[in-house]
Amino acid sequence: MGKITISTLDRMKAAGEKFVCITAYDATFARLVNEAGAETILVGDSLGMVLQGHDSTIPVTVDDMAYHTACVARAGGDALVIADLPFMSYDRPETAMDSATALMQAGAQMVKMEGGVWLSDTISALVERGIPVCAHLGLTPQSVNAFGGFKVQGRTPKEAKSILADAVEIQDAGAALLVLECVPAPLAADISSKLDIPVIGIGAGAGTDAQVLVLHDLLGLSPRVPRFVRNFMADSGSVQDALAAFVTAVKAGEFPAETHTYE
Repeated sequence: MGKITISTLDRMKAAGEKFVCITAYDATFARLVNEAGAETILVGDSLGMVLQGHDSTIPVTVDDMAYHTACVARAGGDALVIADLPFMSYDRPETAMDSATALMQAGAQMVKMEGGVWLSDTISALVERGIPVCAHLGLTPQSVNAFGGFKVQGRTPKEAKSILADAVEIQDAGAALLVLECVPAPLAADISSKLDIPVIGIGAGAGTDAQVLVLHDLLGLSPRVPRFVRNFMADSGSVQDALAAFVTAVKAGEFPAETHTYE
């Protein structure tokens, strides 16, 4: 397929072809994820939990993200590399510009940020200056203290309406991708059908345009396993086989199953 770009993902959505995103934080796993056929690699601030041992993503810094983004970018091959902007690194458009610049110069091809309508001006400012943006709605881990824990979002009609409105506004502001995390499957499918931009789901059912899992979760290495995770290592003989099995399952529509979704 060659180098994956935003246009590639747009064409896949238009054709009804699922694509895959997997987190990676170093060169070795970036190479393996790319070789497995994942179109996108997310350098997630989840590294704060799976690499650094924190109980949330909040302690992660821009310097942390830039270091790991550079490691991944050196070995990511054809995959599109997306890097998370960490907690409070985009509270104002000016701050976001500085933070995003650091990650793009480290090798990211897109930055991801968590939040709704309040980010519209920031998204527009970044996009106008050549920095592609992936938005993130639903359960946004950087807001875990405001949510009172890691809880499913969008279950009430009011919450669902708000998430849909945010998604439309974010698209209009210029976001090129959207991650929906831990929202009811019918809501995620509805949003995916109404947006022109591709939607990546995690704990959001099979109706999105793509799926993402944290590397350590899909390899069965995490001590606490969320409902939306499947251990692909359990039936695989190697890490490479497990990664390939995840990619195949997503593209075939076999993952996520109903047992991995919320209603």
